[in-house]
Amino acid sequence: MPIDPTQPYDPDNIFARILRGEIPCNKVYEDEWSLAFHDISPQAPVHILVVPKGEWVSWDDFSAKASAEEIAGFVRAVGHVAREHGLVEPGYRMLANIGAHGGQEVPHLHVHLFGGGPLGRMIAV
Repeated sequence: MPIDPTQPYDPDNIFARILRGEIPCNKVYEDEWSLAFHDISPQAPVHILVVPKGEWVSWDDFSAKASAEEIAGFVRAVGHVAREHGLVEPGYRMLANIGAHGGQEVPHLHVHLFGGGPLGRMIAV
C-alpha cells in the first residue's frame, strides 16, 4: 500500500529490520552510510536496492534533513554499486519512489538499480 512520505519514520519497516539484522538479505555492498542488496522480487535481470542507514522516510525527507556527509555517502554508494555490478555500460535505471502517487510502499528511503538488459519505456503512457 503506498505511503505518505510526510509521516513519521516507522522503525519497524522492513528495511529498518534488515539494517538491524533481524531479516536476512542477499547483501552486495555495505559501508557506514548504506546497505545494498538484491531485491527479493526482481523486476529486471539485475535489481538491487540501496538503502541509507539513517532513518529517512523518503528522498524529500533525506535531501532536506540529512547531513552533507550522509547525502554524499549514500550517493557515492549508489554509484559504487552500479559500477561494481557492470551497470554503467550499456546503461541502467535508478528509481526512488516517493509517496502515494510515486508508488512508495516502504516508508524508508531506498533506490532501485535496474539493469542487465533493455528496460523498455520508463513510464507507460
